[in-house]
Amino acid sequence: MAVQQPILDPRGLSLDNPIADLEQIRAHVPQRFEFEMLHGILHFDQEQGIGAAYKKIGAEEFWVRGHIPGRPLFPGVLMIETAAQLCCYVFCRSQQDGRFFAFGGVDQVRFRGTVLPGDQLIIMVKSKRMRSNLGQFNSQAYVDNKLVYDGIITGMILADDR
Repeated sequence: MAVQQPILDPRGLSLDNPIADLEQIRAHVPQRFEFEMLHGILHFDQEQGIGAAYKKIGAEEFWVRGHIPGRPLFPGVLMIETAAQLCCYVFCRSQQDGRFFAFGGVDQVRFRGTVLPGDQLIIMVKSKRMRSNLGQFNSQAYVDNKLVYDGIITGMILADDR
């Protein structure tokens, strides 16, 4: 898979002025505690289905001790989870109906660089398709304006019929 053009120019996104903080993210994303991956929303465009957010990669996070001892690397699966939470934010904020938007799948994922404690991960998503019960997004992540991850994430509304 060829490297895509940036969804947004990462140099144009400032971590100093997020448009939504953790409490505002929680209104749309249900993950809590050690699984809250987003620290702030930097951009939201409902019409184009685009969102950007950031995550500060901390040295005290739960995965640091074991992945990999002596050389901690932010796990790729957590990069996907971080991007999926941004997809959830964009989908749920756009739909504004309070339903549970769940991870449905991931395709064409490539990890293109390492992410280390102390890094600031910038995540971007753009809707490829959004219906009332399904969303599919191109997703990207950057560290120091360099692409470290890209892939396609699909999410869906879960029924409350358990």
